[in-house]
Amino acid sequence: MKSNLAVHFSSKTDLWATPQAYFDQCVEEFGEFDLDPAANAENAKADRFFTVDDNGLEQEWIADRVWLNPPYGRVLKHWVGKALSEFDKGNAKKIVMLLPARTDTGWFWSFYERPDVEVRFIKGRLKFGEGKSSAPFPSCLVVVG
Repeated sequence: MKSNLAVHFSSKTDLWATPQAYFDQCVEEFGEFDLDPAANAENAKADRFFTVDDNGLEQEWIADRVWLNPPYGRVLKHWVGKALSEFDKGNAKKIVMLLPARTDTGWFWSFYERPDVEVRFIKGRLKFGEGKSSAPFPSCLVVVG
């Protein structure tokens, strides 16, 4: 019998469902989110969301507040780049991203020193989705705008 942790330590998934309690804290601070561009019907955190079939990377993110918990695989840098681009174009007024705290990557440094971005490192490790165990990586909340 394989451990439930097996998927956390493999590349079988790059989808990490947002922990509801943590998301609820974000809603308290920022208000309801208008758009979740990297979701599915089961885990969407806004009434308007884009699925894999919609491909949020190819859509305009017209919204006051965007919640983004993107896939954490090789495409993560594209999601971060898209978020910054949508903010810079004025399409999204505020984007809140839940990301792995990977300070050794180029995509992390693409936003870290921007004056319009706040990075909040999350103490401890989050339990994503219905997971019984914490993620094998630290996380951060990135607020753009």
